[in-house]
Amino acid sequence: MPNGEVRCHRKLQAFEHPLIESGSDYTVFDTPHGFRVGVLICYDNNITENSRIETLMGAEVILAPHQTGGCCTKKPHLMGHIDRGLWDNRHTNPQAIEREFAGEKGRGWLMRWLPSRAHDNGVFLVFANGVGVDDNEIRTGNAMILDPYGRILVETGKADDGMVVTDLQASLLEHATGHEWITARRPELYGPLTRRTGLERDTHELKFEE
Repeated sequence: MPNGEVRCHRKLQAFEHPLIESGSDYTVFDTPHGFRVGVLICYDNNITENSRIETLMGAEVILAPHQTGGCCTKKPHLMGHIDRGLWDNRHTNPQAIEREFAGEKGRGWLMRWLPSRAHDNGVFLVFANGVGVDDNEIRTGNAMILDPYGRILVETGKADDGMVVTDLQASLLEHATGHEWITARRPELYGPLTRRTGLERDTHELKFEE
């Protein structure tokens, strides 16, 4: 924070190593810039309840650092492998690797679900992501900032380090569709969300199957 205070979020859906345990606390805090901010790391954002809970805790902006895209997976209809040679040749043929970044292995995959986190909750979403070699996978970047209607305000598709910057208009929050939907909630109906169904599995187990 500008005054030197530190805010720390421990990933709720950790899977990177068997010895890494998931956190159990949501991270939402006020900033001196006028926005209340929540943090969800990578797979935290894939569980829709997490973004909704942080919104109910007052978050107006969700910071969503990721390390995704171009993932090697055995499951159909998900991302997929990006050839390492395309990345290694990015300076001589940037169009080839950037086509992959813009396609189903990168941006196309993100557009199936990422805008809904912003739209359904009526919040801004700041999506950061690694780009380049990560062990045997190529991360696709695709950094972007979305408004409370799920619209992309600014993004990058370059095969290089980069930064996206934009101004957030707080006036968009009040009348956002997601904000209206939240006020129409009927919490007395949602008890089943808090009860185990027997289908739940540890995130480590799920991810190691891919």
